[in-house]
Amino acid sequence: MENIPPKVQNQLAMLQQMQQQLQTVVSQKAQYELTVREARRAVEDLADVPEDAAVFMNVGSVMMQKSKEQVLASLNERIETLDLRVKSLEKQEKALQGRFEQLSAQIRGALEGKQQPPGPI
Repeated sequence: MENIPPKVQNQLAMLQQMQQQLQTVVSQKAQYELTVREARRAVEDLADVPEDAAVFMNVGSVMMQKSKEQVLASLNERIETLDLRVKSLEKQEKALQGRFEQLSAQIRGALEGKQQPPGPI
């Protein structure tokens, strides 16, 4: 690291930060996608439940009996909200990935340029 210019060292630090941000975004997106799949599965399972059956849902740390219609509405609203979050995270991921690749190319170029032997004078 001693023979790497300070500008490139700063770029490397930025690259590491960007990589951590990218990992965080990817992780959050995966969590939301899993939650969406679970909610969709719950909606599918409720399709087989009679309209007058007792249906329970978590409200905070308490389970409450709700109508099937209320539970379905809540699940569909949750799916819609989470889908929006996933799309937002996908946009962030693409933007970060683009900036990451651009910065990586700049760093590679700077390091390769520095490592080339001086040409004839």
